[in-house]
Amino acid sequence: MADEALTPQKRDPIKSSVGNVAVQRRRQHAVTVGKERREALVRTKRLCRVGVNSDDVDVPVDGEMMIDEEQSILEAQTLKAVEELKLAIAYQGKGATQKRVSVLRELRRLLSRSEFPPVEAALEAGSMPLLVQCLSFGSPDEQLLEASWCLTNIAAGKPEETKALLPALPLLTGHLGEKSSIPVAEQCAWALGNVAGEEEELRNVLLSQGALLPLARMILPNKGSTVRTAAWALSNLIKGPDPKAATDLIRIDGVLDAILRHLKRADEELATEVAWVVVYLTALSNAATSVLARSDLLQILVERLASSNSYQLLIPVLRSLGNLVAGDSYVINNVLVAGLEITVNVIQALVKCLRSEHRVLKKEASWVLSNIAAGSFEHKKLIQSSEAVPLLLRLLSTAPFDIRKEVAYVIGNLCVAPSEGSGRPNLIVEHLVALVGGGCLAGFVDLVRSADIEAARLGLQFIELVLRGMPNGEGPKLVEGEDGIDAMERFQFHENDELRSMANKLVDKYFGEDYGIEA
Repeated sequence: MADEALTPQKRDPIKSSVGNVAVQRRRQHAVTVGKERREALVRTKRLCRVGVNSDDVDVPVDGEMMIDEEQSILEAQTLKAVEELKLAIAYQGKGATQKRVSVLRELRRLLSRSEFPPVEAALEAGSMPLLVQCLSFGSPDEQLLEASWCLTNIAAGKPEETKALLPALPLLTGHLGEKSSIPVAEQCAWALGNVAGEEEELRNVLLSQGALLPLARMILPNKGSTVRTAAWALSNLIKGPDPKAATDLIRIDGVLDAILRHLKRADEELATEVAWVVVYLTALSNAATSVLARSDLLQILVERLASSNSYQLLIPVLRSLGNLVAGDSYVINNVLVAGLEITVNVIQALVKCLRSEHRVLKKEASWVLSNIAAGSFEHKKLIQSSEAVPLLLRLLSTAPFDIRKEVAYVIGNLCVAPSEGSGRPNLIVEHLVALVGGGCLAGFVDLVRSADIEAARLGLQFIELVLRGMPNGEGPKLVEGEDGIDAMERFQFHENDELRSMANKLVDKYFGEDYGIEA
């Protein structure tokens, strides 16, 4: 199938990488969002300390967590609990079910206490086949809930501990069905979400066992913690790198409507989980991106950006918006049309993010703007005349390096007009003069000095625009005034042939042979 490969779509006809590379670069980056470790620690795996059933009064709360308890004592208690579970399963007399549930509850409590639950001890004692046995179909709900809760917390452990759940996966998936009680289905979804978050191989196992469809059906209701848990598990299950799961998900009846409904009306916690599903749908699947681009999603995302102050929600909403803009030309050509209210609202929402104190919001907003700025002349003019430009100019000189690089793409795109063929892009002199007058040149010279090849290339490209585009031949004087020649001379012995050649040609052409760089 044509969609089964990540093929970044380049909607911008500009051939210069000032206007072109950002789309491909960040579309590929979006696929690996889940690999960002600090974020992954929060999103990918979750220890279950509080039960999915609100009536469970026996669940330990923060004050009862044994954070400072000696690990050896906790492990000894865990070994004892596993031995008691073996005896409880073997016992067939009166009260056998309640005995099993009681022992399972004790093991679950042990696996929910301490910053480092005794998962290894539980596995070494032989808990896994016992827990799998307790998941057998026809078992009482209370037993299923406690067993799946134990498995949830084991799956939240180290990679090898998560993989230990392989024998339990068919049963956990089976209990997602409509015949299961809601608490049991939700706890099983939680366990599967932890497994899916570990690695691609385990995601493929779950997909081959049919976990996608029942999890998708669990997000169809209007609200509830079950919907939230299922959405989180889905975001882990479809995050690739194979796009097939994302493509299959968007084609399931009711999923598109549920996504739009939750993003529009749900509380921020549920909307956050659903927004992460959208991040992976739009990052991985061209088919899903096409469907979502032609829905009301973009309008809903803009409304959430404008109205929410939740950092946890704004990040996936902003990334989803960026993926739509970068991934489907329909959005720029048919939705974000210059002059329409939604386009103005998008720019205003992105300005809000640029003003945020949060680094990631500034970076993501700059990326989205760079792709809008790579559109038509009308798009460039809209951004150029907005409140975004003063913010971008300040960020280019004061922000951390990764943000400055994103901002540089916006400014570069604002200065070049779409052109046909493979020649040099046409300059928008008015924009170039205004931005250089605002002090952006120094920021690009700094990029030339950086060790980052992409940033250095971008800096050289902008210097070229200044040299050939500033009126009255002012370009060379401006570049020299910002020590641009010194910055370019660093490429005299640079190992990168492309950058060395670019710098050499610029110096020879605009400053004479006295400044020449050895080829």
